[in-house]
Amino acid sequence: MAKLKRTLNLFNVTVAGVGMILGAGIYALIGAAAVDGGNAIWLSFLLSALIALFTGLSYAELSSMFKGDAGEYDYINKSMNKQFALFIGLTVIAAAIITSSAVALGFAGYLATLLPIPYIAGALLIILLMSAINLIGIKEAAWFNTVSTFIEFGGLVLIIILGFKYVGTVNLLELPNGVSGIFSSAALVFFAFLGFESVIKLSEETKNPEKTIPMAILLSIGITSVVYVLVAISAVSVVGWQALSESAAPLALVAATALGGISGPVLAIIALFSTANTILLSLITSSRQIYGMAKEDCLPKFLSHISGKTRTPILAILMVTLVAVIFTLIGDIGVVANITNIFLFITFGAVNLALIVLRYKEPKMKRGFRLPLNIGKFPVIPLIGILSSVVMIGFIVWGFIF
Repeated sequence: MAKLKRTLNLFNVTVAGVGMILGAGIYALIGAAAVDGGNAIWLSFLLSALIALFTGLSYAELSSMFKGDAGEYDYINKSMNKQFALFIGLTVIAAAIITSSAVALGFAGYLATLLPIPYIAGALLIILLMSAINLIGIKEAAWFNTVSTFIEFGGLVLIIILGFKYVGTVNLLELPNGVSGIFSSAALVFFAFLGFESVIKLSEETKNPEKTIPMAILLSIGITSVVYVLVAISAVSVVGWQALSESAAPLALVAATALGGISGPVLAIIALFSTANTILLSLITSSRQIYGMAKEDCLPKFLSHISGKTRTPILAILMVTLVAVIFTLIGDIGVVANITNIFLFITFGAVNLALIVLRYKEPKMKRGFRLPLNIGKFPVIPLIGILSSVVMIGFIVWGFIF
């Protein structure tokens, strides 16, 4: 049987990881997160980074044990059972689909600063456009993703540079809703770290994956954490949290305030590239996951139907599009992003639990990377990962109710 070629090194995988994490989340959500986080929103990003690191370390050890690309399904199927693994597989799909809805609302906010298109209409338009491309059978050309990553990274670097001369003009510890605001804001901006877990999908094409993948996960989280914290500090320093929270195109507002002229529209265009790319990738990956699970009889068989004309899983794509449209109609980017985060935290809690179980169930299984902080066989970090996931879900649910 033919195998994928192992060509990726640590640099390649780390760049891919940064590209998967970076961009659309912060472009779309920094304004909504400022409502609770205030000028101290940078602390929310720091807290989210720490939570991501706990689970990232668990992914690091698990990825050093399993060489395939199935990821979460393998971990949970091996540690617990197939039924729970299927459930988590569905939560991963749900998170990917709803991600496209949340990012589409972010896209619409930036689009409205350039064209007189109603907010919901702009969001639905980009969902349908990216779904059409998905149906036609677009291939994820490596150059396109690389260019998109550098464009969105360039936009964030611009925001950081613009904020340098403003640092110190506001109180960076101003909390409109007290310390609890930091946690509720962190629960929301965790969405911006979505993607670090996808690094494991590169295992079969990576040289020495048991060591390279864990290191790339940790480096990806570290690099994006620094960028996000600096962007948050710059953004509130330039416009303050109140103006940031009221803007549908927050980073374009920062650029326009600091530079004037066409800088705002330029940043808005960068944000449109970033968000559109994320939407397309989310729709592609979720529809292919549904197709793959249907082909294995884990989902209804008809979802594995392939169009004879386009050679794409047309029914899976149409289902993904329908669900994405439904969640887009909610219209509140904070609510939609937090729904995504609930599915993510459920997944991460299960992954952390899988690592704990495997320490006892498969103690002799080869591990290229082993977590620090252990009490005998018991790993402390996954327990912290589980607890932090539960706490973050609690803050999200509390926000929905109150």
